[in-house]
Amino acid sequence: MLTKVDSAALHGIEAFTVHVEIDLQNGTPSWTIVGLPDTAVQESRERVRTAIRNSGLYFPLSRLTVNLAPADVRKEGPAYDLPMAIGILAVSEQIPPESLEGTLVIGELSLDGGVRPVNGVLSIAIHARDSGKRVMVVPRANAEEAAVVGGIKVIGVESLLDAVEYFLNPQRKPPVRVDVNALLNQPAAYEVDFAEIKGQEQAKRALEIAAAGGHNVLLIGPPGSGKTMLARRLPTILPPMTLEEALQTTRIYSAAGMLPPRTGLMTTRPFRSPHHTTSYAALVGGGSVPRPGEISLAHNGVLFLDELPEFKRDVLEAMRQPLEDGVVSVSRVQAAVEFPARCMLVAAMNPCPCGFHGDPQQTCNCSQTAIRKYLQRISGPLLDRIDIHLEVPRLRQEELLNLEFGEPSAKIRERVVKARLRQLERLQPYGLVCNAQMTSKMVREFCPISEEARAYLRTAVQRLGLSARAFDRIVKIARTIADLEGETSILLPHIAEAVQYRSIDRRFWGAG
Repeated sequence: MLTKVDSAALHGIEAFTVHVEIDLQNGTPSWTIVGLPDTAVQESRERVRTAIRNSGLYFPLSRLTVNLAPADVRKEGPAYDLPMAIGILAVSEQIPPESLEGTLVIGELSLDGGVRPVNGVLSIAIHARDSGKRVMVVPRANAEEAAVVGGIKVIGVESLLDAVEYFLNPQRKPPVRVDVNALLNQPAAYEVDFAEIKGQEQAKRALEIAAAGGHNVLLIGPPGSGKTMLARRLPTILPPMTLEEALQTTRIYSAAGMLPPRTGLMTTRPFRSPHHTTSYAALVGGGSVPRPGEISLAHNGVLFLDELPEFKRDVLEAMRQPLEDGVVSVSRVQAAVEFPARCMLVAAMNPCPCGFHGDPQQTCNCSQTAIRKYLQRISGPLLDRIDIHLEVPRLRQEELLNLEFGEPSAKIRERVVKARLRQLERLQPYGLVCNAQMTSKMVREFCPISEEARAYLRTAVQRLGLSARAFDRIVKIARTIADLEGETSILLPHIAEAVQYRSIDRRFWGAG
């Protein structure tokens, strides 16, 4: 006797259907799993057999063959436990096989018959809906995540017996529902606020511009100047996530197994801060089974790299392509996987190895050769991809003793949201959301510059020796400043302010 249960697997963050075919024949009791199963799938035999018996159900003592199709794709993980168990119960006529029609099943089993959560359920739910499935049976801990998708009936089960009861009487178990709008409208709970930052008005202004246009930022300053404090507060002034952005981010965290328990949708922009000892694969993504790296986990949020020159050179250079394209491509012999990686990069560094070069309050002990070697750890092409270069000086004593609170994040975010709406109206036909994503062609089309501003920019380019990429980035920053002020055209003050965010690094790296 033969029966089939539909399940699914992940390729990167995309899902595809896996048909779990179960054949039961008379003969010596045995159980074979075919279809390129890995060790975790092979071990399903013991988990499924024990779970069925401990649930008080009958495990057939016959020749059992399980095929996971397509047979040429490697199957990994314990997510096939529940579909195998359901298929065995259907082929042994303990549940009606016709109840499996139009249903996708996924879940891991514990030895007592409990159903444990698995990774990638959101992507699988999207695939199930798009492939015409009517019902999806998932672990109860993943039910809210799957129900976010809509257009498919989601049944959350706590145990194997719970799943069996559903297939015996589908009408008795109500589907799980989630109010997506209510989730999106929940105010983001941040533990930090811009109001806590004393002084640093220029830095706060630069971060507001960065948030408004989605620009990358490099903060240069001595230890204790507040670089990390500024970076950690950047997500608090970013616009709220749209449904599409929330789904993209949730899919990545779900596939990586990092989605918080009972979380249906991630509605707060991520902030990732990997240590400088992070490996290439951990930052960019990869591994024998490709997994998203830190740059993908920061998708639609902020990636903060503290002590930038301390990162390995190959790790930093690998970020150039993702920063430009917003996608990480991980190639393996069998297949290539793409992970989204459109995030804001905020990097921080000291001006020299000891950290006090140019600091009026403390003497720098580094030689010019040591300073030059330290700064040369960061390549010119990577610097060109960072829009705003900002010096963050140490606070003066009177600023430290000031007890007044600064402008709160909520007020800054209002201005950022208004600027983003202007950009969205302009760029939405091209599938873009902010100025930093514009191509050179779009810069020419959407960034009209007055003659006075054009003459100033020409002089600045000549004096600073800026590259063509840096020129475009200055114009993009000026476009964002104009959007913050509600101006249609880019005026001289906008260009002048934008140039200073690209010229500060010349003090450290020199012109050329």
